Amino acid sequence: MAYDEELAHRIRELLADEDHSEMPMFGGLAFMLAGNMAVAISSRGRLMVRIGADAVEGALSDPAASQMQMGVRPMRGWVIVDPVGVSTKRNLGKWVGRGVRFARTLPSKG
Repeated sequence: MAYDEELAHRIRELLADEDHSEMPMFGGLAFMLAGNMAVAISSRGRLMVRIGADAVEGALSDPAASQMQMGVRPMRGWVIVDPVGVSTKRNLGKWVGRGVRFARTLPSKG
């Protein structure tokens, strides 16, 4: 696999009580709630987190977080977190929690 299997396992543990699914995406692995992506592991081992456009500026105060981009285009409502920012269970839980909370605000796709 192209993504970090250990990180995937750690995310699965955090989502154990959530009704979620997993989908290969962008060369990585996406974690979905009701058909909406909450977080994903990139092929470079970074965590992509969907938090909504209004939350991005605040999230960027974390030095491990940056605006997510696809090529040269910024992805509104998404941040990317470097591995150092998810190295502890607490930090990973914070980011996964943010993605889950935002995904719950979206209408179900399934």
